[in-house]
Amino acid sequence: MGKLLYIQASPMAELSYSIAVAGAFVDEYRRLHPGDAVATLNVCDADLPAFGAAAARGKYAIMHGRPHSAAERAAWEAVEKVIAEFKSADKYVLAVPMWNFGIPYRLKQYFDLIVQPTYTFSFDPATGYTGLVTGRPAFVAYARGGEYPEGSPAAGMDHQKPYVDMILRFMGITDIRSVVIEPTLMAGPDVAAAKRKDAVEQARQMARQF
Repeated sequence: MGKLLYIQASPMAELSYSIAVAGAFVDEYRRLHPGDAVATLNVCDADLPAFGAAAARGKYAIMHGRPHSAAERAAWEAVEKVIAEFKSADKYVLAVPMWNFGIPYRLKQYFDLIVQPTYTFSFDPATGYTGLVTGRPAFVAYARGGEYPEGSPAAGMDHQKPYVDMILRFMGITDIRSVVIEPTLMAGPDVAAAKRKDAVEQARQMARQF
């Protein structure tokens, strides 16, 4: 039995276009893989640990075998727990809206917690960085209020999809599939509804090969 981790990065629930598309993908996946476990994590609601001074000091002290306080160990262990939950999955689905041309700050916090040396990537002076989360596919549903097609002047303002693709690949996840739903605002509700319908159907089809 496998495990799929469904990461939501929108607080909008049923009003979210990214969750509608990713949710359709997950529903179809569940139908085809009834024996697999599906864990849902909405980073907007999750009690994610703060990566403050205690966690930062604890991280470097523990990793280098230096003395540290109980508070520092506890802070770092809270981060390790989030990493372990992420790495326990065999497959990943993400619902990511665009906020101010990038990703929601809570998703950035989540990435800042899990992207850690010796846990999700390694570094060697001779070979550089190597991702440690390998052999696992990811599906990402991206939603944007505007349009940022490749090759257009607006494409340079897209710091959402390029960043998520990069950070997943940095951790070793190279099989990345995605659906982009745009525009959800600038062309009006009728266009948004049509785009949503098309994206949901595309996501369902992609789930059948996941």
